[in-house]
Amino acid sequence: MTASTTRASAAAPEPRERLEAIDQFRGFAILLMVLADYLAKPQAVPAWLKHAHDVGFTVIDLIAPLFIFAIGLTYGMSFRRRLARSGGWQTAVDFVRRYCALIGIGFLLTLLGDLTGVYPSTVNWGLLQAIGAAGLLTLLVIWLRWPWRLVAGLALLAAYQVLLDRFWLQNVLDAIHGGPWAAFAWGSMLILSTVLADFYHDKALRRFFPWASLALLVTGIGLMFLVPVSKNRVSGSYVLITVGASALIFGLFHLIESRWRMRIPVLSEWGKNALLLYLLHGVLIGVFALPPAPGWYVAAPPWLIAAQATALVAVLSGIGIYCNRRGWFLNL
Repeated sequence: MTASTTRASAAAPEPRERLEAIDQFRGFAILLMVLADYLAKPQAVPAWLKHAHDVGFTVIDLIAPLFIFAIGLTYGMSFRRRLARSGGWQTAVDFVRRYCALIGIGFLLTLLGDLTGVYPSTVNWGLLQAIGAAGLLTLLVIWLRWPWRLVAGLALLAAYQVLLDRFWLQNVLDAIHGGPWAAFAWGSMLILSTVLADFYHDKALRRFFPWASLALLVTGIGLMFLVPVSKNRVSGSYVLITVGASALIFGLFHLIESRWRMRIPVLSEWGKNALLLYLLHGVLIGVFALPPAPGWYVAAPPWLIAAQATALVAVLSGIGIYCNRRGWFLNL
């Protein structure tokens, strides 16, 4: 893991408006992820602001897919840029190293969370492991043109759903983010995200981006009558619904930035240092979760929950702004 001091605007050849929209969207996803993690434990938080227990869907169940989609938006560009610069073998090595590093960091975080009791886990698995595994699976097909990647993503999802229904259901339900078994579903989600990203980045295809996104969303809604929508199961309907919805939400960010020339304050700073802020948020949540006083966090009243959440976001925002001004970006 290295800290890069090269500013993103100087390092990337893509038009600024595209990068700004992606940074804003990524920042939005990581901000929601931080808030969702904080709100998971307090009893006063309503159920619709927490993950559904099994079958069902809440607004919080969309957050991890938003971040997966943000990764998909730049995965193909990063791969092709590095391929042109370093060749196939070195590019593969770099991507394997990056996503294995995420898995390793994730293992350390979930182990620490389990030992402290902040994030108990029956298997040492969490979001970073799921992202790392998804990145490795996507690497196997990213060199394909988008139609074949679409087929590969859907085939992987179908295979996972069959295995889930016949063999893996209890294992998946017992683990956070479905455990290693659900890596195939998260991988499918990332692969499908890279397909929609190709639509977005190709000027000839961009006009089809919202329709392709809507098609995945509608297909997922139709599928949920056969396959229950469930974040805990990372079911096929859940994957299709969340990829389509994430793409449409990103489309809104694109319109806000490119057509209306509006910039939502602080989100870009969150987006440019998403990994750093995600790592730090677990430490800061420990300030609330570790003290043995239920009224401080778990049984906290609504006013205290709001104050703590505001403080958490404010501290991380300040760190993001400071790092951005100094040109400090944490990259793998």
